[in-house]
Amino acid sequence: MKLSKKIVALLLLAILVIASLTGCAQSTTTGTNTAVKSQQTTERTVVDMAGRSVKLPVEIKSIATFGAVGVLNGFVETLGEGDKICNEMPASFTKTDKWKYQYVFAPQLKTSPVLQDASGAIQMEKVLQTKPDLCLAMTKEETDQLAAQGQNVLYLSWNQTDDIKKCITILGEALNKQDIASDYLAYFDKTVAKAQDLTKNLKDGDKKKVVYGSINTFTQPHLIAEWWIPMAGGISMTNNGRTAQSLTYSMEDLLKWNPDVMILSDTSINKDILSDSRFANIPAVKNNKIFSVPCVAHVWGNRTTEQPLTILWTVNKLYPEFETTEALKQDIRYFYSHFFKYTLSDEQIQEIIG
Repeated sequence: MKLSKKIVALLLLAILVIASLTGCAQSTTTGTNTAVKSQQTTERTVVDMAGRSVKLPVEIKSIATFGAVGVLNGFVETLGEGDKICNEMPASFTKTDKWKYQYVFAPQLKTSPVLQDASGAIQMEKVLQTKPDLCLAMTKEETDQLAAQGQNVLYLSWNQTDDIKKCITILGEALNKQDIASDYLAYFDKTVAKAQDLTKNLKDGDKKKVVYGSINTFTQPHLIAEWWIPMAGGISMTNNGRTAQSLTYSMEDLLKWNPDVMILSDTSINKDILSDSRFANIPAVKNNKIFSVPCVAHVWGNRTTEQPLTILWTVNKLYPEFETTEALKQDIRYFYSHFFKYTLSDEQIQEIIG
């Protein structure tokens, strides 16, 4: 009898020990899973256009842009996140009211710190004080400089036309806006296809000859214009197969090209052309076909997410029977309300159209 009691006691003790060990194991496993889950929800990795793996917080609350801030701000604003930009534009952007729409889309810029001096040099002390969750740069030098100070920085590059799709996709991942990024890319392709459809029946002899840029100094500043002018059904006279970003030509070249339309990269150029007798017999001048490309989030003729609107605007200027002014107004209103989350007034849209 005593032996049976001892056996029962030993069995009970064994069961208690096993239960205790099992509980510890479960506790350890649960603790490990909680730690992994916690790590997964506070940090993630995004690969930028230099192939760098950048660790970012799950939620991005503030974004600082460096260098080509007009381009980068436009990227952020296109994804509906303009209110997260935490730095004012450098002095080189604020000398005139050219960039006034940046303050329409992101009013907080006016009271935000300037993180670059007049020469463009990064003011690192101010960056460290501002503590942005994410920095965006378009040069390797700026990217490396910021990364060396422990900043979360993504390098975005826009050299080829299709680079915009890579930039938007990466930024969509960084800001958890993959759905909006996909929506924008679909809109981009759809709008380009729409412009091509509008002008598809144009014969080569009916296509307008176009020169874009700083025509008074005989420079074409951006290679991308050699893409959007043909997409609008025009013939870019500076398109000589070049791969360099900018092109310089001569007055003799301009007279030989004899363009039907001049599209200026800045409104101030207009008076120089009209007052210079050398331009007087060029068809664009004689027929008053001189237009200044809009600057809204960025200069439409340069690298900007607004490029689809650039194409439609150019179709309107070259062939108003294909893209009427009323249709263009609707296209502009839709773009900024849908992506930038800002509804432009009729007066603002008219100002943009020019």
